[in-house]
This record gives sequence, structure tokens and C-alpha cells, in this order.
Amino acid sequence: MAAEQTDWWVPAIRRSGKPLYVEIADAIAEDRLSGRLTALQRLPPQRWLAKRLGVNFSTVFRAYIEAQRRGLITAHIGQGSFVSPTRAGHDPAADRPSGDLSMNLPPEPDDPALVERLALSFARLGQSHDPRALLRYGDFIGAAADRAAAARWLAPRLPKLAPQDILLAAGAQAALLAVLSSLATGGEAVCCDQLCYPGLKSLAAQLGLRLIGLPADDDGPDPASLAFACRDFAPKALCLTPTLHNPTTRTISERRRRQLLEVAQSHGLPIIEDDAYGALPDAAPPPLAALAPGAVFHIAGLAKSLSGGLRLAYVTAPDSRWLSRITTAARATTLMASPLAAALASDWIESGLAQDLLGAVRAESRARQGIAAACLPPGLSEADPQGFHLWLRLPPPWTRTDFLASLRSQGIGVMAADAFTVPGEPPPEAARLSLGGPIGRDHLAQVLRSIAATLHQPPAPAGI
Repeated sequence: MAAEQTDWWVPAIRRSGKPLYVEIADAIAEDRLSGRLTALQRLPPQRWLAKRLGVNFSTVFRAYIEAQRRGLITAHIGQGSFVSPTRAGHDPAADRPSGDLSMNLPPEPDDPALVERLALSFARLGQSHDPRALLRYGDFIGAAADRAAAARWLAPRLPKLAPQDILLAAGAQAALLAVLSSLATGGEAVCCDQLCYPGLKSLAAQLGLRLIGLPADDDGPDPASLAFACRDFAPKALCLTPTLHNPTTRTISERRRRQLLEVAQSHGLPIIEDDAYGALPDAAPPPLAALAPGAVFHIAGLAKSLSGGLRLAYVTAPDSRWLSRITTAARATTLMASPLAAALASDWIESGLAQDLLGAVRAESRARQGIAAACLPPGLSEADPQGFHLWLRLPPPWTRTDFLASLRSQGIGVMAADAFTVPGEPPPEAARLSLGGPIGRDHLAQVLRSIAATLHQPPAPAGI
């Protein structure tokens, strides 16, 4: 058996003062370079190595996670961990600052205790549910127990919400499609920020809708511009991300929220509140749906607050008639939310794991925003300490095209302003940098320093 093997690799620990898990990861890197570890060589089981070194299992667990983040090893469920296949003597993490900062995902938890609880949550599903039932079609609106868990999750922001007023959707994008297709048809207008979520642009193009971009200041979209748009374009909806706006990181003040609601209600304009990031701040203004529940469709996805792979959203509507209508629309496109995903999310909520994951995302986001502030040139970035993206305004003579081309040549990915700009509006010279996902802090700092170094240099002349 594997645990009885006697020739396992054992790291030489230098006791340099670094955390022990970092020492173990460093030893993997050094032994790869020296040839003591070879490509695809299997590493010892974590419990065996912990016993051999006389350390806690969690220390070795965290060391392997750190080594995975550096690209040193790969892990395969049921098989173990293996040295990554690379050129002899080459450690890509040591000399390449490449990294993808284009996808906006929450930071992944690396606390061993939290990761272990995640693993246990999957096991609990088989004990608390008939596994066969989770593989069947479920209620199109969502099981009663899952809607009750959703109400508990949303209670801090929507305290008066009842379970029967919630639809479970297969992610925020699916929910947005259901609501938009219920409110507007081809050729009709929808108001939004001039800089908006790219998924909204994609859905508008698919449905043949016209997006009317509203100018904004630091407080949020301009209410007067919304009034003019209602008069000139007769829009069918106003779509907003009022908390930690993507991409600008702006949070609309409560005063501005009430002003926008007043204008919208005076014109009978429904509001779609994409509250993807609403759970992240410790304290934020009330959701639009709390201020005017009879006028707002509220979409609370879990992908940005808990896990990018948990494609689930909790949706509310102004009344039961509208809830039934968007349920029908969702059924026509995605049929239903996955019962398996819904049960997993409910388990996280009921066990307290969801709240602890949210706390970990908040804490890690603060740490990463601190890294970004230390690495990037001052005065160029807009960010919120509890968000995991930032909006970088490019200093002249940099343009979006030159900036992306330069970063791409270094293996670095970001999102230019074009992806967020409503059709017909000029994109600003800016880009969104996402600080979350699987990238580790050290690697993130390395990538951000490369971006800073790029900005300190003039763009390459055309044709070079």
C-alpha cells in the first residue's frame, strides 16, 4: 500500500523563520531545480509526511496547497499529488510573473480547517438527503427547504422576505436572462450604467435590446439623466449593480438610491438589482429591493460571495404574478436550478459554513487590496477594501490597446474598458484587474509589480 512505501521524498527543512508550510513548499521548488524531485514523481501522502516530520496534518495540507498555487505540483483525487511536468531545472513560478487577472472570482479559501469543512459538506449531503433525489428534476421554483435557507441567507439585507417569495435560478446570468426577457422584447430599451457588467451586454445583444447608458458620478448614476432617458427612450427597465459596481467598484449611496427609485417609480419603470456583490461589505446601504420591494427584481447570486463554481442565485420579484412569470421564463431557458447545487448551498447556510466562507473572502479581499495598493502607482486605482477587483485608469500616453498588448506579451490578462462600455459610448482608457481566484498572494504581488513596471515605462512604438 502507498502508506507503507519507504522511499518517499522527505523535505529538508531549513527553519529560516518562514511559516513551516512555506518552508515545505520552498523545499519542493528547490528539489525540483536540483533534480531530487523529477517530473510526475508522486509525493508522499499528506498524513504520512505530517507524521514523518512531526507536524500537524494541516501544515502539510497547506504546504501542498501553496505548492499547487505556485504550479509546482498537481493533485488528482484518489491518486495523490505529483510533481508538475516541466523542463528540467526550470521553475516557472520563480521567473514568470504571468497571471490571469481578467476573471472576477472571489479568492479561494486556503485555511485547512475551512477546506476540510467544505469537504465534509459534500459528505453530509449523502447522509441528510437521498442521493437519488438530488439527481432528479426538482421543483422549478426550488425546493421548500432550499427557499427557506435562501430567506435566511438574505435576511440581513432583506429582512421581511418570505421563502415563498424566492425563485432559485441556475446562476445570476440565468436569472438576469429570465427577468430581462420577461420585461422587454427586441428593439426596446433598457437603462443601465455607461460602464456595466459584460454579461448584461451579451444578454441585450442576444435579446435584441438597446442599452441606454447613464452617466455617473461618485455617488452613482445621475437621476436627471434617468428622467431624460425615460422621456426620450421609454425604457422597459433600469438595470443596476448598486453595491461594489463591476467594474468601477463604486457603491451607490442610500441618498442616490432613493433618488433613482423616485424617478423610476414616477415613470413606472421596473428596476433589476443585480446584487452580485451585496453580501461582501460588512455594512452597505439597504438594497433597492428593501427600499422599494414593489418595484424591484432582486438577484442575489452566490458566485461572487462564496464560490464561482456554485451556479445558484436567489431571485425575488415585485409580486407573486411577476415571480410566476420569471419562473416560466427561467424554465424555458435553464429549466431549473440544480437540486444538488441548491442542497449544497443550503447545507453551507444552515451549518454556518457560508457565513465563515464569506468572512474568509472579506478578509482575503482586504489583504489583496492592500497588496495592490502597495504595488501599483498611487492615484490610478479605484477600489473598495472588501471587493476583489479594482478599476485602473491608465496614465498618458498609455492606451487600452497598448496596455493590453504589453501585458499579453508578459502572459498577463486583464479586462479593458471596452468589455464594460455600453454600445455607442466611448470607452475610457482604463482596465479592470481582478484580485481573486486561485492565484496566491505572492504570485499576485509579482504580477501587480510587473503591471506597475509596465506603467512606469512608455508604450512601445507602433510596429515594434
